[in-house]
Amino acid sequence: MTAFGTWMDKVKLGFSGFADAVLPPLCLSCGRGVDAHGTLCGTCWGQVDFIERPWCAVTGLPFAYEAGEGAVSAVALAHPPPYARARAVLRYSDASARLVHRFKYADRMEAAPAFARWLLRAGADLLDGADMVVPVPLHRRRLFSRRFNQSAELSRAVARLSGIAYEPEILVRTRATRPQVGLSGDQRRRNVARAFAVREGAEARLQGRKVVLVDDVMTTGATVEACSRALLKAGAAEVTVLCLARVVPAGGASI
Repeated sequence: MTAFGTWMDKVKLGFSGFADAVLPPLCLSCGRGVDAHGTLCGTCWGQVDFIERPWCAVTGLPFAYEAGEGAVSAVALAHPPPYARARAVLRYSDASARLVHRFKYADRMEAAPAFARWLLRAGADLLDGADMVVPVPLHRRRLFSRRFNQSAELSRAVARLSGIAYEPEILVRTRATRPQVGLSGDQRRRNVARAFAVREGAEARLQGRKVVLVDDVMTTGATVEACSRALLKAGAAEVTVLCLARVVPAGGASI
């Protein structure tokens, strides 16, 4: 290494140390001090439940036991979703809810790169061969009140790490919908029916493309299903879904 290179490394270390002194690294969940930015403390790490194989090849919901490579759950066979495959990082629980809520409502933007690394691991098979990453959009009124779209920030970070095109303007929310919290599955589907569309003039960019749709939380799947239908109707060849957390039924997916 040259003398200049050694000097630059020392400068970078100095800046890093100064930044850590001014803004010390904190746990993404509880806010306690940790060794590095974008990490969890040992206690919070032990509380989050990462979704691991075996899982349904379509929905990504975990099976209670090994069902064989490519196994598909009974629900996916009986009611195939419009998307080709879905994957999620975490089971939605009290611990993962804290992570999502701090990111979503407490402006913990430094969490996006860390979450993106988790998303890349969980969605490796979706991102392989994908043409673009598209976030689930917010209606402009909600975007104004919330100030940022958490799904867009996750998508941006995923696109940067994977080298896949980031397309935040492809999909739009055409009408405001009531919050999905507290609604049944059927109510959620009716609530978001025809609430999404591909932006006028963007259809040409979708023709024959493989799209990875990114959201923060997947509950019944009503929102990502509505988005997937809009993308496919506009000419996308395939839509897959990647989310940070999802609700998993007790016992996981049924065979």
